[in-house]
Amino acid sequence: MIIPHASLALIGGSSTLSIQVPEDLKLDFVKIIDQNMVFATPFGDSPAFKLLEIHGEQGARRVLTCRMHGWRRGVTRANASRQVFWVLAQAGVKRILAEGGVGAVNHLLDPRDIVIPHDYIDVSMRKDVNLDDRYLLIMRDALCPDLRQRLMKKTREMWKAGRVFDRGIYINTDGRHFESPAEVNFYRLGAGDVIGQSICPEVYLAREIGACYAGFYMVVNYAEGIVAPWTHRELTDIFYNQSQEVGKLLFSVLRNLPEEGDCGCRDLRKATLLKEVYEEGLDG
Repeated sequence: MIIPHASLALIGGSSTLSIQVPEDLKLDFVKIIDQNMVFATPFGDSPAFKLLEIHGEQGARRVLTCRMHGWRRGVTRANASRQVFWVLAQAGVKRILAEGGVGAVNHLLDPRDIVIPHDYIDVSMRKDVNLDDRYLLIMRDALCPDLRQRLMKKTREMWKAGRVFDRGIYINTDGRHFESPAEVNFYRLGAGDVIGQSICPEVYLAREIGACYAGFYMVVNYAEGIVAPWTHRELTDIFYNQSQEVGKLLFSVLRNLPEEGDCGCRDLRKATLLKEVYEEGLDG
């Protein structure tokens, strides 16, 4: 199957997993062009994508979207991420929005608060996940300042279920289990604000394909040892009752999002020096 061109992408997470996106949102400015598209990649068959057409101030633009970060039973998270971002690279995607649920590490955060993180700490074991070895990736401003600003503006306008924070540090762990109280306390001492399992390796892969990337994260529980033990009932309630709000908010951002910004994200991807050093060593 030929990968269609699209300038924008939305990577769905747990906050919209309970609904069909965009069908259940019933947005008159979004049209489904194609769906159930599975592409062959060097890392295995991709998850199913939808191709959308979105109408706004920028005219008609195309958006590629998939569910739950591409995670599927029997596929490693590393390969799932590679599959998704290989497809986005072939499609020519320039700007990516992601969403997900996170646990509160910072004692001041509560369930249904929204955090638009400005930085991350990766404590997962997936640090060598890449598509190829051509680039040196500078992870300064890994989360696009322009996308974050646009997300923040729209979230402050539309989100009524909790507070909104325009910065925070996302701790990325392997999962799939939740973390222990001792681990959470360690991450809290290390300046973490929220904890989850999806921002990495996505920030690396977005930089590798030259795309801007930013995330919208809803606090769905207190991390272990923070404030009070969470309950499965509350977690379920948040996931099922806030999905519509999250979906409509993200599409409101995409509706008027320019295909490219002046954020400088692409300038933080450089040609690798390792190949030149390696070849020089062979010549010597």
